[in-house]
Amino acid sequence: MAAAVTAALVCLGTAGCGAFGGDGDEDGKPRAKDGDHSAGSSPASPSTRGEQGDDARGGEKPADEPLRGKVIVVDPGHNPRNRDQPGKISRRVDIGTGKKECDTTGTATNSGYAEADFTLDLAHRVRTRLRERGATVRFTHDGDEPYGPCVDERAEKGNQAQADAAISLHADGAPAGSRGFHVILPASVHEGAADTRDIVTPSRRFGTDLRDAFRAATGEQPANYLGDGNGLDTRGDLGGLNLSKVPKVFLECGNMRDPRDVAHLTSAKWREKAARGVTDGITAFLAAGKGKP
Repeated sequence: MAAAVTAALVCLGTAGCGAFGGDGDEDGKPRAKDGDHSAGSSPASPSTRGEQGDDARGGEKPADEPLRGKVIVVDPGHNPRNRDQPGKISRRVDIGTGKKECDTTGTATNSGYAEADFTLDLAHRVRTRLRERGATVRFTHDGDEPYGPCVDERAEKGNQAQADAAISLHADGAPAGSRGFHVILPASVHEGAADTRDIVTPSRRFGTDLRDAFRAATGEQPANYLGDGNGLDTRGDLGGLNLSKVPKVFLECGNMRDPRDVAHLTSAKWREKAARGVTDGITAFLAAGKGKP
């Protein structure tokens, strides 16, 4: 019981994802009410790793390889094992503009499907499609580490890879009735170890292409609970963006606390559409030469 309470407090104190998440896990949403971010015990993911679901593509292949020579870093938000390491993920790390938690457990649906399981599943689907288009894909983690990586380490992995683009995948933990997806862009920050001035413009191009492609592939609408409804949110308090030296965005795929969004997020068929949207957005950004100078 004591361990469960401690884990819940870690999640509540650091938040889960998106506008209603904290920067520990690096999402970027308004804070949710107590309890909204406790992943608790995660049941088995609705699909196994790499499962194509009902939308299996069979022999579908792109006509060419528009991403050949490109390096893309995919960051699955959170880690399913974070819940077992409350002390380690709650330690604070430097994000340039201050200090925040190493990571968090992330949010979960009311039935217990963890955001960390969702993001890892989606990341594998995205990797498959990106590789089909010729890209070299690197993960920040593959669920095989005891916790984390911390948010500063996630940013550094993209930097070390000299990635052409980096994307962090998440889902939100907003109140029910809040629906839709949004893309988080880096603000112009120059403080301490943080200096995003060179990546702000290409990251905005990346985020805009990603938003358009994700909406086209999934049929989802931009989030109705933040900003002006255009699906883009700029933040300067997320270590994963502040410390990045390469074009990078966060994608909040939907709200894990809204029943209608949950019906999509827990669907293997929908996650395959989401993977196509992410891949199309990255392709639109990089194939058009909008990336690094």
